[in-house]
Amino acid sequence: MTEVQVLNTLQIHVPEKAVDYAFGLWKEKPFKLKLTKSRQTKIGDFTCRHSSVQPRITLNHDLNSFTFLITYVHEVAHLRVFLEFGHRAEPHGERWKNAFQKLLRPVLTAEIFPDTILVPLTKHMQNPKASSFADTILTKALRSVDENAHSYIVLSDLPEGSTFQLNGRYFKKGKLRRTRVLCKEVNSKRQYLVPAEALVSNVQLSLL
Repeated sequence: MTEVQVLNTLQIHVPEKAVDYAFGLWKEKPFKLKLTKSRQTKIGDFTCRHSSVQPRITLNHDLNSFTFLITYVHEVAHLRVFLEFGHRAEPHGERWKNAFQKLLRPVLTAEIFPDTILVPLTKHMQNPKASSFADTILTKALRSVDENAHSYIVLSDLPEGSTFQLNGRYFKKGKLRRTRVLCKEVNSKRQYLVPAEALVSNVQLSLL
């Protein structure tokens, strides 16, 4: 994306009062910004395999503005740590946590986030996790402002043995493994680890 395209993207996807700050982060250390289709396994990522290649950050195109901003800063924190320490730093270690906390602090205000999100987000940022979805209270707060949330159900709320649809495929819910659920795809019988907070649809509840 060009500078104008990045600014236009942020104006569309980030809360209005956070646009200048988010754009400033890009201008300080430019990177490729790409919007992707909805992904249930991740909502954003940072990649840079070689020093000669410009770093890239991708974000799901359908995130609400608050989730988009948090994820954007999360990935920029990865970029800043990489530029300073390279691959020596742990992906979500102390250096990343410190960078994430520092970069999000300027927008962690009531001018940008409603209290329903600001309170759990402030608490979450005291010790940020690799994924905001690992924080169920924050996840519920962020999803409360999703326009299409009523059409889905959270995987962790389903009883074991239930079948559900995810990304056009049907799965059967199995055992919980920390923050992911071992699920079997109905057609292929293959096993997949699905985030416990993934939004699923077309649910058939288990009677077991």
